[in-house]
Amino acid sequence: MPTDLNPYGGVFGGWLMSQLALGAGSLASRRGQGKAVVVHATDFTFPGVMAVGDELSVYAEIVATGTTSLTIAARGVGRERNGEATVDVARGQFKFVLLGEDDRPRAVTQSE
Repeated sequence: MPTDLNPYGGVFGGWLMSQLALGAGSLASRRGQGKAVVVHATDFTFPGVMAVGDELSVYAEIVATGTTSLTIAARGVGRERNGEATVDVARGQFKFVLLGEDDRPRAVTQSE
């Protein structure tokens, strides 16, 4: 949407970061079988540009597992609206902590 643009007409980096966080959070919740909250985000780069109307795909993978946390690398790929050309538009890493029913950190189990 036009409200998601930076002053130069490209898609705002903050919007891209939020979309990466949503994709990474989906993976964390599925793997953790419950609530997962982001506690750290780092290593953001924006190697390409997206235009309004382009399609964004987010790819995420778990790169480290801690006692109560999952570190997930996420990558955003933009596809031009009326074609097949793609470009990497954002990358970053997120650390999620798994929470139990009491909203306290819980251990990552072997199956996770």
